[in-house]
Amino acid sequence: MRAMAYTYNKANRFVTATFRFTRRNASSLRVVPPVASSLPDDVAKLVNKFAQKSQTSVSLQTLMRTGRGEMLSKTYKDEVINGGLENKAATERILMQVAGFIRHELPIRLAHRIHDLDNVPMMREMPSVKAAKEIYVNSLMELAEEPKIDTPERESDFAAKLSGLYENHSNILIQMARGAFELRKAVRNGNIKGRAGQRNGVVEFEQMDECHSFLDRFYMSRIGIRVLAGQYLALRQPPLNDYIGMICQKTSPHEIVCHAVEDAKLMCNRKFGDSPEVVICGRLDLCFPYIPTHLHYILLELLKNAMRATVEKHGVDSDWPPVLVIIADGNENEDVVIKVSDEGGGIPRSYMRKIWSYLFTTADPSIQEGLVAFSGEVDHSVDSPLAGLGYGLPISRSYARYFGGEVSIMSMEGYGTDAFVYLTRLGNSREPLPL
Repeated sequence: MRAMAYTYNKANRFVTATFRFTRRNASSLRVVPPVASSLPDDVAKLVNKFAQKSQTSVSLQTLMRTGRGEMLSKTYKDEVINGGLENKAATERILMQVAGFIRHELPIRLAHRIHDLDNVPMMREMPSVKAAKEIYVNSLMELAEEPKIDTPERESDFAAKLSGLYENHSNILIQMARGAFELRKAVRNGNIKGRAGQRNGVVEFEQMDECHSFLDRFYMSRIGIRVLAGQYLALRQPPLNDYIGMICQKTSPHEIVCHAVEDAKLMCNRKFGDSPEVVICGRLDLCFPYIPTHLHYILLELLKNAMRATVEKHGVDSDWPPVLVIIADGNENEDVVIKVSDEGGGIPRSYMRKIWSYLFTTADPSIQEGLVAFSGEVDHSVDSPLAGLGYGLPISRSYARYFGGEVSIMSMEGYGTDAFVYLTRLGNSREPLPL
């Protein structure tokens, strides 16, 4: 497997979507109240028009089948697409089919999130959240003007526009992290009081359930939008062995763990001058279809947390116990399970809920302010500032949940922590699209 599959740069194969074109699996249609915002009337009307429509979820299997051309008969029912077309013609049909779905689907997903951004209490007033909403509105307006994609030339024009929008959205995660920082600052300064989740009249921002739910919806939706756009753009690139777009049909958890260990060690060495040993055991030969960049991010987050906790618990000059990674799988198992275990002292039980909060961080406010000044365009890398903003674990869980998996934490205070990553083997779980 090529190392480039695990890097986070513009050459990386981000997700693209090839979806099953059916309404049976669409999210339930809901009635969305009109957007009450400062948007111009014509823009608000456009947002409401798309927000009233239901979203269509997809699965990893559907993405792969569409990328292989197995779903062409859904669109081109008057023709038999079955070896009778030249490879170039078949590829053009696949790209037109996928582009047509994205042209239909992305405005709906963007509109749902614009509506959410307009209605979330407290956070909607933060300058960075308003800026993120503006990016979403501009993208919706551009996509809403796109003509039907019925020729290769129109598909090519659509790809160029989508590539630009993809870049414009590349730092939305950082933008929303700034919004969370601005909210924390407003809470500390006493500018926000008397809302739900307060104690003695003071808002406890790590307990703001409505904001937490909003951020879970926002990031889950964002992952889906990035997968749709990225998979399509990756399908337009020269193919890599064992890849369909950005999906690797033979993803090796062992290889990804090794890459994540290297990156985590780099981060740990940079902070402490050294790093604990990592022992990997279990099904080292296992391969299954997955998006390698998603799994890499999840494992990097868990490994760097385990290394940091180990060093801080035992001291910089001590002999550190190793971090243990176990890869478990069997032919009858429904999940691939990866466990990351450390002896880093564990987490107090009273903190367990807080570790999944986007609004809770132990970083000093002055450090947070420096982190949110980060202006890079890459969400997840060894240089990303998100580690200090409390986003790592909740975002990791969203990545796992996107294709039907899960991340869970079991901790023994005073000893250590076990983190479990569950990934579905069959890839037939559909996106848990938020309304």
